[in-house]
Amino acid sequence: MAARGGGIETIVFDLGGVLIDWDPRYLYRKIFANEEEMENFLATVATMEWHLEQDRGRSTKEATTLLLSEHPNYGREIEAYYARWDEMFGGPISGAVEVLRELRASGLPLYALTNWSAEVFPLAREQYEFLGWFDEIIVSGEERIIKPDKEIYDVLVQRTGLDPATTVFIDDSRSNVLAAEELGFTAIEFHDADRLREELARLEVLPVTVESRVKDG
Repeated sequence: MAARGGGIETIVFDLGGVLIDWDPRYLYRKIFANEEEMENFLATVATMEWHLEQDRGRSTKEATTLLLSEHPNYGREIEAYYARWDEMFGGPISGAVEVLRELRASGLPLYALTNWSAEVFPLAREQYEFLGWFDEIIVSGEERIIKPDKEIYDVLVQRTGLDPATTVFIDDSRSNVLAAEELGFTAIEFHDADRLREELARLEVLPVTVESRVKDG
């Protein structure tokens, strides 16, 4: 496909935090009596560091068994993490899926690169039809590598044949964005759909909106 005015030929999306609102708090607010106890559990027991190892390929069974051995007093809460995983979804992120829809209509190739457990990613596929709009989704748990490790970006490039120099990479994690920039991607740190649309308009990927003209004026 010929490059757009800004030279962009391909778009790569992160999923969680960009298109899908995922947060364990949606589940654990139903389980814990107060926010402080919930936050302590997420900070010291079911931590993001522990969670990322499942994104890296560790099985949910092994992960659960490990936590149960270390924190036996939180048995019910730990078991709920993957048994009630679907309750951590907050739905599509407002406006972002509409941006994805417009990009799809434009004919640009669309790929996704996500840190996600291979075991539970099928639950997201079942809930979010728009995941079927991507030409390819690279799931870290399947590759046993996570962002921002350079190797998973290499998997993306090799599998899709994209050129980082003509690709926009969109992610809500600053470290993932910086890694992509180092590899030659045009990277956008996602904050909200309006800012994403403005960035894509600046790159001549989407048309400039009336709101953008007013801001620039």
